[in-house]
Amino acid sequence: MADRTLQGGIKKVSGPVVVAYNMSGAAMYELVRVGTGQLIGEIIRLEGDTATIQCYEETSGLEVGHPVLRTKAPLSVELGPGMLGNIFDGIQRPLEKIAEVCGDCFIPRGVNVPALDRTKKWPFKPANIKVGDPITGGDIYATIKENRLIEHRVMLPPGNHGRVTKIAAPGEYTILDTVIEIEFQGEKKSFNMLQNWPVRQPRPVAKKMMANYPLLTGQRVLDALFPSVLGGTCAIPGAFGCGKTVISQALSKYSNSDGIIYVGCGERGNEMAEVLMDFPALTMTLEDGSEESIMQRTTLVANTSNMPVAAREASIYTGITLAEYFRDQGYNFSMMADSTSRWAEALREISGRLAEMPADSGYPAYLGARLASFYERAGKVTCLGSPAREGSITIVGAVSPPGGDFSDPVTAATLGIVQVFWGLDKKLAQRKHFPSVNWSISHSKYINALETFYDTNEPDFVSVRTKARFILQEEENLNEIVQLVGKDALADKEKIILEAARIIKDDFLQQNSFTPYDKFCPFYKSAWMLRNMTHFYDLSTAAVEKTAHVEGAKITLNVIKQRLGKLVYELSAQKFLDPAEGEEAVKAKLAALNENLTSSFVALEDEFR
Repeated sequence: MADRTLQGGIKKVSGPVVVAYNMSGAAMYELVRVGTGQLIGEIIRLEGDTATIQCYEETSGLEVGHPVLRTKAPLSVELGPGMLGNIFDGIQRPLEKIAEVCGDCFIPRGVNVPALDRTKKWPFKPANIKVGDPITGGDIYATIKENRLIEHRVMLPPGNHGRVTKIAAPGEYTILDTVIEIEFQGEKKSFNMLQNWPVRQPRPVAKKMMANYPLLTGQRVLDALFPSVLGGTCAIPGAFGCGKTVISQALSKYSNSDGIIYVGCGERGNEMAEVLMDFPALTMTLEDGSEESIMQRTTLVANTSNMPVAAREASIYTGITLAEYFRDQGYNFSMMADSTSRWAEALREISGRLAEMPADSGYPAYLGARLASFYERAGKVTCLGSPAREGSITIVGAVSPPGGDFSDPVTAATLGIVQVFWGLDKKLAQRKHFPSVNWSISHSKYINALETFYDTNEPDFVSVRTKARFILQEEENLNEIVQLVGKDALADKEKIILEAARIIKDDFLQQNSFTPYDKFCPFYKSAWMLRNMTHFYDLSTAAVEKTAHVEGAKITLNVIKQRLGKLVYELSAQKFLDPAEGEEAVKAKLAALNENLTSSFVALEDEFR
């Protein structure tokens, strides 16, 4: 650091952007320390011997001529045991540790605290690997019981290979203790449990695979109508107050991912505080029946709206790099980015400071390319190294278009990239219909990929879902007629469509996140609920059609409601069944309702014959 050849000076300061001279030999995206306070910055443009730097900390007080020190390394994150349950800022500084060291609620400028604890000892257990064995990048050579939810698999960093000359005995080691030594062509290298990885560089994989297992979120409208896969890309656009953050947090709490990286990128600080309060209190039940805090499988990257703009961009890359590390261990991780709009606004501000040519709404012309390079780091992969394993990253990006306008450049660019679109509707939110996912504009391109899963678990589910989508679509078309001539002018068949749609909308698509029975809905319960609702529609329509051309008494919707009112209520009350009763008990009750519907309609038809 003290080498004068690696030192430049400040030429100009403009907000978070600093221009430095005497920087010949510097590389793009190299990490630098700016000013006497040694603020962290990253080179984003090189011209001659001047470098343009984006600073990740407040630049007030910098002066022309202050030193700029090069580090000869890109912006990197530390990967190793101790990441889970931790909370970092956008450039992976541990916020709790900084609070302890500084004793202040604000982060001082230029603070330099290592991301992972250097003193904590971890229980190291070597895999069945011995001296003389060949080893290559990505091979798992040991495991660490990080907590009861996740076993940390220690891998050789990518790009290294050779024969093992020494491996540590089982015991307790810190992340800086040498645990393995390898030799290749006479050259020896030793490794500890800590890896450094540049955030802008995707970690290598053996090959990308087709994802075919659903991301089960516990939200009925998402699992049934617009499913995603483990390794998918999802976008949740919506105006303020539509429930983006609640859906993101529900995914973090209840989804079937092995772990979560939650990036709060430019949203309100209170939202991250809410996550910090809620998550430690939430528990998940293990196979042995014991409860563990969900925080043990979660890493938070908090980069709120009152933190420096430039660090928002870094926080997205930091989050995805942490997720890639766990994916390489063979886990299915999800990354929540809340919200990518704030990241795009940070790009816009930096682009404006650099006097680049603006595109639509002032965003830079490369906005779509940056979004795509982020989203394409998702996916299901075959990991490098042995033993053979598969891992995945699912990215769920919340988008906050101003005023809920989906033609906003960020929303439009995101829509062209992601495979699942969960559009939130302000009108539904105002009616207190949550989750406020609009079933008319939302879509999923993973439906065909999941057919094998449905055939195995719920064989008739695809036809049931198609029927439900048809009912909702028909109801939308009928609503225009109802507004003109009223409900009474409709035929009974059309009235049944409206009634079936009402049941589906109010009792299936709507879900109360704050109740024990409805905060999480397992897939088997969603499938049975929808099956019974569409079964009611089929039976009602058939009964009305059978007596439509008969003289005398006819079966109408009013007759069905009067005679079978209890069954209609039971259809609505399906959601009150608590999954805690057990899968078999819930399935038995829902199957009994299905049989009850069939027998009741047969009896009703016999009566009117």
